[in-house]
Amino acid sequence: MTSAVSPRVVDDPLARALAALTLAPSPRAHLLANWRVLARTAEHDLDAARLAEAHLDAATITDELGGATVGPGSLWGVWAAGSADTAVHAAHDGEGWSLSGRRPWCSGSDRCTHALLTADAPDGGRLFAVDLSSPTAHPDGDPWLGVGMRDSGTATVRFTATPARPVGGPGAYLERPGFWHGAVGVAAAWFGGAVGAAAPLRERLAAGRGDEHDAAHLGRVETALAAAGAVLRAAAAEIAEPDALVEPIAAARRRALRVRAAVEDAVETVLRSTGRATGPRPLAQDAHHARHVADLEVYVRQSHAERDLATLGHLAAELDGGRADGVRL
Repeated sequence: MTSAVSPRVVDDPLARALAALTLAPSPRAHLLANWRVLARTAEHDLDAARLAEAHLDAATITDELGGATVGPGSLWGVWAAGSADTAVHAAHDGEGWSLSGRRPWCSGSDRCTHALLTADAPDGGRLFAVDLSSPTAHPDGDPWLGVGMRDSGTATVRFTATPARPVGGPGAYLERPGFWHGAVGVAAAWFGGAVGAAAPLRERLAAGRGDEHDAAHLGRVETALAAAGAVLRAAAAEIAEPDALVEPIAAARRRALRVRAAVEDAVETVLRSTGRATGPRPLAQDAHHARHVADLEVYVRQSHAERDLATLGHLAAELDGGRADGVRL
């Protein structure tokens, strides 16, 4: 639910974002409004937007699958990324579940109160909710060394017989349209980051320092952002429909990959045009802009780039049967 922002959180971008999200009676009922919160946050602070996006995703997942409640005063992560040399295993002893193993890429490991984790269970892959106040869950190496997204608290976390609650049944996390609906929310944060990255170019033109070269670049930026924004709004309208929860997974996946690709293209356009128009000065002398660009370049790499485009191409061919049905007005 929304809540008033107390004086102590006025200067905390993450706290402001969490207070602005509307999670009750259901996050899906306020989808576009919540995406706008993510985008506005990401204009100025991509680390805060990254953590707020995961919290919103956790609230949406638990609203759909049950098993946990994302309550006031908490901060939830969704830690589902894996690697070849790490794994989390779930065990059931007749009384409850526990998790053991290492999970990389845990954003918010230094401040999340709870997390949703995927794990290998005896009956298949499952999603679990974990209270991170347990001493059996703690950061375990792989500190963040890069400049971009360095304040997101991303690290590997080790679990040692950590108590956990199942969220949904075996396969429920991945085998649902909602998984792909959540993937679009990430693109809303990328979009806001792109809006913020164009600030030096807008300011240059508004102050009368730009020439026609700068104006053309801003025109290209405006076009790219307007197109990406329209795609996000259209996706929000479709996902908010009640039938979206039971739509074919292939259709939900196609939508998500389309939106993410469109927003990624806009991000790349903004970074390229802003840099070519303004030169090195903003990156060299504006610490906030330089950091913002570094954050955005790392964050958008959650896209799988050409691999996602290849998947999208195969889906289009499969679903449309060689026709253009999926892209007509």
